[in-house]
Amino acid sequence: AAVSWYDEFQRLYDTIPCVEVQALKEHNDQVLHLSFSHSGCLFASCSKDCTVKIWSNELDISLQHSSNMRPYNWSYTQFSQFNSDDSLLLVSGVFVGPHNSSSGEIAVISMENFTLLSRVRNKPYDVFGCWLNETNLISGNLHRIGRITSCSVLWLNNAFQGIESENVNVVKRLFKIQNLNASTIRTVMVADCSRYDSPDLLLDYEEQLAASSTSTCPVFDLGSDSEEEEAKPKQTPEPAVQELPDEGGVTAEDGLQQFFDDIMEGRVRPAMTETELETKVAELFVRNRTKPPELNLLSADSNSKTKYLIFTTGCLTYSPHQIGIKRILPHQMTTAGPVLGEERRSDEFFDSLDHVIDIHGHIIGMGLSPDHRYLYVNSRAWPRDCIISDPMQPPPIAEEIDLHVFDLKTMKEVKRALRAHRAYTPNEECFFIFLDVSKDFVASGAEDRHGYIWDRHYNICLAKLQHDNVVNSVAFSPVEQELLLTASDDTTIKVWRSPRAVRIQQARKPRPRKLLFSWLMNQKS
Repeated sequence: AAVSWYDEFQRLYDTIPCVEVQALKEHNDQVLHLSFSHSGCLFASCSKDCTVKIWSNELDISLQHSSNMRPYNWSYTQFSQFNSDDSLLLVSGVFVGPHNSSSGEIAVISMENFTLLSRVRNKPYDVFGCWLNETNLISGNLHRIGRITSCSVLWLNNAFQGIESENVNVVKRLFKIQNLNASTIRTVMVADCSRYDSPDLLLDYEEQLAASSTSTCPVFDLGSDSEEEEAKPKQTPEPAVQELPDEGGVTAEDGLQQFFDDIMEGRVRPAMTETELETKVAELFVRNRTKPPELNLLSADSNSKTKYLIFTTGCLTYSPHQIGIKRILPHQMTTAGPVLGEERRSDEFFDSLDHVIDIHGHIIGMGLSPDHRYLYVNSRAWPRDCIISDPMQPPPIAEEIDLHVFDLKTMKEVKRALRAHRAYTPNEECFFIFLDVSKDFVASGAEDRHGYIWDRHYNICLAKLQHDNVVNSVAFSPVEQELLLTASDDTTIKVWRSPRAVRIQQARKPRPRKLLFSWLMNQKS
């Protein structure tokens, strides 16, 4: 839509939020996350000081409310999200407990009077949680089946549980998914498919549409860096849920019994470790206990009224290295009906994923474009051709962060990965770095004490925003992309505006009147 290159230069020079105009220092520990209300009038911040603070986004930003979550046995707050009409705030936190504890909780706060409406258990805590619609939110639970095998259950919860629980169901089970090799479902978010046909921005749409007609594989490996390698057929890891056996083939029960017979009679060579044995048994068990995936996500009629549940997962190790996508149908978007969901047959104990994207690296951040058409993913790559023999020993990860871009309508990567930002934390201590996307820009935090801004059209890095420590989160105003917030381990929230916005703001400020003394001195001279 650009009229001239001069206009483009002016846009890239004058509208980037790279001028620091305010530093908010009300938190007294690391600030972990920022989120704007949809109106842009408010934003919330979460911190290791165990508070969630709500700020008024006026010309000079000011603190409106602060909620301390320590009385509820929280260790810290880690994530927040406003519902679609900005009347409720979802706040996710981590429980006080041992270092290896994974339990957390989600709280719902009313924006009318800042009262706490309900609390929902959330395990593992880095599921974070998200809104499905105005009054229902998604949480997680984890059930251990073996040492490295588990089952993730995703629940739909009504925000007004304390008020409505006596009369109607306030929870309903959405999905039940088996996890192999110590992996779990984390970082859930919801994409609204109905918005795909009117995107704010198209990224190589024609090329991706043509490419989608020649490929039907539901798993995409992004491990290669060269165009030559991408042209070759790739071997992709098996998805976490196996395909069902063909009719006439060996059933899962027969296969499991044959496997046990082979072990007892010493026919399994070479000898399997305890971990390999558990994984093999779990794969055989789940093969005939899983509900088939939904219809093709790429079909023309699949985007009308449905939503996608998007989350990180894996199949090789505990570090999240895959993106799972599960369609949510209209009848699943309410807590009405049986608490355990639709009645299941014995061969539908688990739900399968409708689509899997393999990142070939440790995923450390995800964010949707404002139109929900594109998914942006921060990841730290594994070494090429690495082999994972022990799920508790994931491969080393790169210091350079790759920012991948996926078109959720075609399920394809549409641009080469954006690069500039870095991270240094090793695999076992790796933490989430939140990113955000506006109409024209994408921004991310980093461990190199900077926030970064890229242009979505040209894939170029436009600005580095300095802090004194790790930048954990960034957030664009949804109504004014020339306003950006950054949150850091240095305990501050910085407010950034574009050069153009700063000039406009300064022009609006009233000029101070000259003192009478100055006027008299001028008269004498």
